[in-house]
Amino acid sequence: MDKDRALRPLRGGGGSIALRRHFAQGDDRHIVNLDEKSKALIELLQRDGRSSYAALAKDVGLSEAAVRQRVQRLIDQGVMQIVAVTDPLSTGFLRQAMLGIKATGDLRAVAEAITGFEEVDYVVICAGRYDLLAEVVCENDSHLLQLLNEGLRKVEGVTDIETFVYLRLEKQTYSWGTR
Repeated sequence: MDKDRALRPLRGGGGSIALRRHFAQGDDRHIVNLDEKSKALIELLQRDGRSSYAALAKDVGLSEAAVRQRVQRLIDQGVMQIVAVTDPLSTGFLRQAMLGIKATGDLRAVAEAITGFEEVDYVVICAGRYDLLAEVVCENDSHLLQLLNEGLRKVEGVTDIETFVYLRLEKQTYSWGTR
């Protein structure tokens, strides 16, 4: 999986950042040790991804140049990304859904194939009733049906998909901080 796919694209309102999180033991990706200044920068950017380097520098007690370098290093290391967060409804995507996917074979290969669909913005291999969960953003119900029938159901290893259509988003946040 490439670096960009390991980060979940963000949606919602305002500018924000995404943090790369690794919990699985034996994960082939690395965990970056963050000092207190870097953690503070991340938490400030999670609150407002549009903050200026000057404002961040003042808040963390570093020079503007040092903040710019740290932020760029965090981005280059895949720790975070700074993105524009949009509301799918306001940009013409009227149907969102979470898909519970059952699969056979190598789940990593199935997950990788699913990440190739532009409508898919989130894929996780999980334990429990489903082998994978995938979030999709579509223009309408016809688009969702086409994605399911002509795309995802044809992925090698996929045996069953249960679709959970979103009626209303109650909470979405990316401000969990750092450890």
